[in-house]
Amino acid sequence: MAACGIVVLASSAGGFHAQTEVLEPLPVGFPVPVAIVQHLEPRHSSLIPQILGRRTRLGVVEAEQGATVTPGCAYVAPPDRHLLVNLDHTISLTRTEPVHFVRPSADLLFESAAAAFGSRTIGVVLTGTGKDGSLGVGAIKNQGGTVIAQDEGTSEFFGMPAAAIKTGNVDLILSLEDIPSVLISLVMDDSERGRRHS
Repeated sequence: MAACGIVVLASSAGGFHAQTEVLEPLPVGFPVPVAIVQHLEPRHSSLIPQILGRRTRLGVVEAEQGATVTPGCAYVAPPDRHLLVNLDHTISLTRTEPVHFVRPSADLLFESAAAAFGSRTIGVVLTGTGKDGSLGVGAIKNQGGTVIAQDEGTSEFFGMPAAAIKTGNVDLILSLEDIPSVLISLVMDDSERGRRHS
């Protein structure tokens, strides 16, 4: 089993471009699932899974209640639903109250993923306004996971990454261009170590 069990991504304004840039270079056989929160207009259906699916080698789907997260797949939170990962690695979708005025919430995704995968969680905070994710990165760090934030120079909006960085719980501040290779290195290296020690 890979030492990093899941990658959780969060973004808001400018996020679709950033997500595409992060996911597109990820290889076939990427050995962990990816879960994505993008703040969206709640009244409209999202085409993000279809569009991302044409730009990446991962299988990209809109998250569904009860689905089990599987390696090599990316799960996008539907509009106006919180996306949570349960302890048994299945998905829950809820319409509970917004967090930091948003639903879906990065904080809830990050906190639930950290509880489910512990130190095998990698959180990535991309471009966006507001401070969603700033609580969740603390949950990931408390479990021994890894947190990455997009740098100011490549963020269209630096609010979300800056809020995460200010918590002191960010391990790496990277340009958008550098995030995919670092993810591949973290996940693939840990997967190799897991196989050698299994």
